[in-house]
Amino acid sequence: MAKSEVNVGLLGWGTVGTSVSKILLNHQEQIFQNSGVRLNLTKVVKRTLPAHREGVNLPENCLTTNPAEVIENPQIDIIVELIGGIDQAYQLIIQAIRNGKHVVTANKALLAERGIELFQLADKHGVGLGFEASTAGGIPIIKALTDSFPGNQIQAVYGIVNGTCNYILTQMHEQMTSFEIALSAAQEKGYAESDPTLDIEGIDAAHKLAILSSLAYNVYLPFERIHVEGITQITDREIQYAQEFGYVIKLLAITKKTASGIEARVHPTLIPEKSILANVSDAFNAVCVVGDAVGPTLFYGRGAGGMPTASAVVADIVEAGRSASTGVVNSLPKGWIANELVQGVVSSIAEVETRYYLHLIVRDRPGVLAQIGKVLGQCDIGIAAVIQKDSHGADTVSLVIITHQALEKNMIQARQLINQLEIVSGDSILIRIEELDFAST
Repeated sequence: MAKSEVNVGLLGWGTVGTSVSKILLNHQEQIFQNSGVRLNLTKVVKRTLPAHREGVNLPENCLTTNPAEVIENPQIDIIVELIGGIDQAYQLIIQAIRNGKHVVTANKALLAERGIELFQLADKHGVGLGFEASTAGGIPIIKALTDSFPGNQIQAVYGIVNGTCNYILTQMHEQMTSFEIALSAAQEKGYAESDPTLDIEGIDAAHKLAILSSLAYNVYLPFERIHVEGITQITDREIQYAQEFGYVIKLLAITKKTASGIEARVHPTLIPEKSILANVSDAFNAVCVVGDAVGPTLFYGRGAGGMPTASAVVADIVEAGRSASTGVVNSLPKGWIANELVQGVVSSIAEVETRYYLHLIVRDRPGVLAQIGKVLGQCDIGIAAVIQKDSHGADTVSLVIITHQALEKNMIQARQLINQLEIVSGDSILIRIEELDFAST
């Protein structure tokens, strides 16, 4: 028998939790009119009390510090996990699922690292597990990948999915400022944490890519199989030199289906300055999904922030509300449930084939380019373009090379050999290039 009303409990009342409560309370009638689901915010768990949020009038006795009052409450149908982290969130969700409750979470780290256990348990107990807000904030990319491309083989997904890094790189590009100054500006605006490691080292983006890859290819792709590089080595010099070649540097999350398997990698990437993704600025996110039938599609919007993320959370709550009301649960991601990871399906970064940007500090003397070109040639790498820039000292200059298409393992070997040359001073900077010919403005 269908339930006339569905009760919701929130675990966590920070920025996103507050925004979720505002939408549920202030738009309750609108949600009912649009969806046929009447949602009641019944309990909210906050670590400490008392608590007050401007513009939020919670029902009497709604706030508690005890998660058990939500997890063990037989009147609550949907649990919304917004506390973050892995261990505590995992235990609370596990208990909620065992108690027959539908779950909604925005926790990308938890799903990337322990999602397979959660989805399999949810499937066993016949409950839903919504996670739209786990990737790209308010952009409905999860729903798109699960529902919108049934007649397509996904060829590739390219994502700018970390607003902190995108803001930093935008500032470096537009202001020609240093990484350190741009990071400080991001922290002042609240885009970066006091400890920004998860963002600037690419880990946050890799968590999201694990989810996107698993959905795109119906496999379980473990987070640890993703190649991850951050943006801490990107300087204003690299931004300037890339621009002279007609490129912009972005932190891209990339997954592709290739002959050697599924590529899954996060790293700084040179992309053409006229491409759509190059013009995604500040803290905005964008995800380009390429299907064999539909071609390239673009999803763009705010990837973080209280209300954009809450919008995605509420969409999942409404879907969970329909399930609680009707008893019909939408299917969970098949790749996770079946643990369909074939050995070797994730190709090694060594097998990636792309173009490269190589920045060297070299002695300012005749024959330098010939020596470097000889090493590249021995490693089966061709040179497409070269520029020489101002000196760094008494007798050194910057030499910047753009290569033709090459295998990563060949490029790594060449870089090691070049770094050993007497004419080279210090370590080189190597950045991959994606031409994105399909997505130009």
